[in-house]
Amino acid sequence: MDLATLKAFKPSEYEEAADGYRTTGDMASEAKDAIDNRISVELRNQLEGEAAKAAVEELKSLSKNFHYTQTECGLVSTALNGFAFDIAVAKRKLEAAMEDARAGGCTVNANGSVSYPAGRKPGDEKTADGGTVTGSAGGSATSDALERQAVNIHPNPYYGRAMAYANRIADALEEATDADTKWAPKLRALKADDDLTVSHRDWADAQSDTGGVREAGKAYIDSLPEPPKDGSPKDNAAWWKGLSAEEQSAHLALNAASIGALDGLPAVTRDEANRMVLAHSRAHVELELAKIPAEPARYSPNNNGTYPAVIQNASWTQWNEKYGERFAQLTKNQDGMKSIQERFDSTGVNGLPPAYLLGFDTEKDGRAIVANGNPDTAAHTAVYVPGTTSNLGAIGGDVERMTELWRESDAMSGGKEVSTITWLGYDAPQSVVKDAPFRHYADDGAPAFNQFMDGLNVANSTDSGGHHTAIGHSYGTTLIGSAARQGELNADDVVFAGSPGVQVGEASQMDVPKGHVWNEEAEDDPVPDLGRFGHGGSQWHMGGGVGIIPSDELFGANQMSTDGSEGHSEYWVRDTDSLRNQAAVVTGQYGKVQIEE
Repeated sequence: MDLATLKAFKPSEYEEAADGYRTTGDMASEAKDAIDNRISVELRNQLEGEAAKAAVEELKSLSKNFHYTQTECGLVSTALNGFAFDIAVAKRKLEAAMEDARAGGCTVNANGSVSYPAGRKPGDEKTADGGTVTGSAGGSATSDALERQAVNIHPNPYYGRAMAYANRIADALEEATDADTKWAPKLRALKADDDLTVSHRDWADAQSDTGGVREAGKAYIDSLPEPPKDGSPKDNAAWWKGLSAEEQSAHLALNAASIGALDGLPAVTRDEANRMVLAHSRAHVELELAKIPAEPARYSPNNNGTYPAVIQNASWTQWNEKYGERFAQLTKNQDGMKSIQERFDSTGVNGLPPAYLLGFDTEKDGRAIVANGNPDTAAHTAVYVPGTTSNLGAIGGDVERMTELWRESDAMSGGKEVSTITWLGYDAPQSVVKDAPFRHYADDGAPAFNQFMDGLNVANSTDSGGHHTAIGHSYGTTLIGSAARQGELNADDVVFAGSPGVQVGEASQMDVPKGHVWNEEAEDDPVPDLGRFGHGGSQWHMGGGVGIIPSDELFGANQMSTDGSEGHSEYWVRDTDSLRNQAAVVTGQYGKVQIEE
């Protein structure tokens, strides 16, 4: 880049273009939401038949296109701002060098060279002629030393100044050239295929584009206000509100996973960030699965006529050794992401509200936080913690439980807004025998649960601040108990279902108002009594011993009726006392709770 080009460069033009792309991305986001939450809903509810189903599928594809457009426009906007930022830094350096040169009696020429006037050093009798010097960028230690020596022996005192100005100008021009060279391929890469189908390959390319923009825009990113380190939800919320629209857009485009995980931020913001992460993750999983050869048949007939009738296939054994573990992990993630998408696609079915993805991660057993309805605007919010064997692959069943609770609670809420959330925000024990007896899964996950509950209170915009209920099932109750024991639970009510123990021995230790701890235990649920020896609490000050669980009278919880539920997993079945009682607590309709006699 030459001097004339850098002088004429107007960062504001690129910043205005960035604003335009950001506006286009916002429009695409609004169009996506309109399709998902209004147009498709009305179509499903008003029309039936194959044509209507085909139209809904076409709308899903259109929604994906808008989502991809939103994501790419966010990247283009951020890239343009990053490019403008880098060139603006170089331009400021150029302008400062030129101004200093003029003030120092020198003239900057069109090619970047600097002319200096005649002059003489103090004590010299003869005036040295003026001249012109051309600078060099980024000199080495050796060249800098030689230059200092030349300045010292040169008879014209203006020579040294001119050389310094020329070098600064050369540095600025080189910096601008480097920025232009760096950003040109990144900006060229930000384009979609010339078709109307957003494929997994497109989303993988978008993830690659994100990495490219992040790498090129390091200086720009470093200039943005960073999230508070280990900030509270209140700190996070204040930081986000203090950002400009440009800064928020840049963080969403480049740091979606981090933004989606910040408690205290608005649900719509976390949802937008986590849906980007979901799209990128799903693309990665699908493309990697496509590369794994098809699984051979595990068994083949034993043609030797001897027992057993079938034997394990050698080709399957080889396949399993090479691909089995990774295939199982990818398939689990695939199943979980499919279940989350199915919940997105169910919006409007029998009045079901939009879903919000408040957390998502495919690492280890995976994590997901899915809300029915917006908790920021809800008068009543329930947060459900699932228990042993919970993982991303099985998230569909947990989301369905909270869907049933939403329907029951919504019918009981008197028109007030309700949100029910599945919180798989911890590494749950995966084996009943090997993992569930240990407390560390609950202890490790409890701080994150407390942080999440705090974030709900910070983000809630209702006049009352919202009524929040923590609901645990099985080992999930142990986590909630650990959360109350370790910190402030920040809930108004607590509901336990099939609890094996909550680490504390009485309801008064659950960090909610007196009388607001509720328990359900189906008559034939074996888990509570089995778990009490590992997770039960104690009341030593009362001589109560150890192993007290919420279903014990000594614990002091309200024992709710579970008529209609059987075993360990039917607490959210329709038309049962278990589900109705939970809904009554969630909506604050305590007089409607059926107490166990």
